[in-house]
Order: sequence, then structure tokens, then C-alpha cells
Amino acid sequence: MIATERLILRQWRDSDREPFAAMGADPEVMAHFPALLTSAESDAIVDRLSTDIAARGWGLWAIECRDDGRFLGFTGLNPVTFPCPVEGDVEIGWRLARAAWGQGYAREAASAALAFGWQLGLPRIVSFTVPANVRSWGLMQRIGLDRRDDLDFDHPRLPADHPLRRHIVYAADRA
Repeated sequence: MIATERLILRQWRDSDREPFAAMGADPEVMAHFPALLTSAESDAIVDRLSTDIAARGWGLWAIECRDDGRFLGFTGLNPVTFPCPVEGDVEIGWRLARAAWGQGYAREAASAALAFGWQLGLPRIVSFTVPANVRSWGLMQRIGLDRRDDLDFDHPRLPADHPLRRHIVYAADRA
């Protein structure tokens, strides 16, 4: 668990499943992903993320608001395991419910996850998204990642003609 001024980054709970599924079914939250998620797909993601945290001690944590215990989304660290220029690196990622947008929660949570990654001794932390996801790559810049166009890639899990295939990369090396 990681605590910030307003947030708790923690292991997933069964009570997170319903609000996480609602996020996955929200077209605005999922605008830069290939498809909306069914409840079963959302549950499978929660299971995987929870298992990853239990096995490694870190991963993509659920974000809870300290004031009222609300589930806000997730953030954290995840190894990049598919073929691309950043394969083998650790990615910092996030996804928040639309009601949590614009309040600084993503920056606060991502900054805490990034600091945790440096404490782990990671040599480099990366993040990537589609070029149109201005909010996400703007956050990458605000938490101190640098644009690395030499690491951009076409996502191998998407067809060659898919409009979301191209991904841009931001990265930071351990100081």
C-alpha cells in the first residue's frame, strides 16, 4: 500500500469490481482503447492485477480516495512483456473513472507510483499511449517523463490498419 495526501494505492478488493466494470463500459474512459470491456473481461483484469501484486508486491494498484473510500481507478507499474522497443522495461500506467478526472488524482497517484519504481531500483520507467490521448501524454510530461520518439511503435496486438495501432513513448531514466 502507498498513501499520498489524498489517495491510497492498494491491492484490489471485490468491492472494486463493479466500479471498475463501469469504467470499462464508459465510452469516454475507453476512447483510446480498442474496445469497451464486458463485466467478465473487467473481472478477469482485476483477477490478473490482483495476482500480479500478490506475486511481486507491486503492480497496477486500485486507487482509493482517503476522504470517503471511493474507488477512483488504478495506477502503478507493470512489466512490458510484448514485442516492442520497450519490451523488458516497466511501464507506469493509469486509468481513472470519468468523475475523478480534472482533480489532480492521476498526477498524485502516478507520481507516487513513479517514486515507488525508483525505490525498486528500476533503471528506466516508460509510459505509452496513442498520439490522440493528449490527457495521458500530458500527464506523462507533468510527472517528469520525456518524449522518446525513437521508442515509438505499432502495437503488435492490433491489426495493421487499426487506428489505435501507433503508440508514442515517454520515458525517464533513473537519476
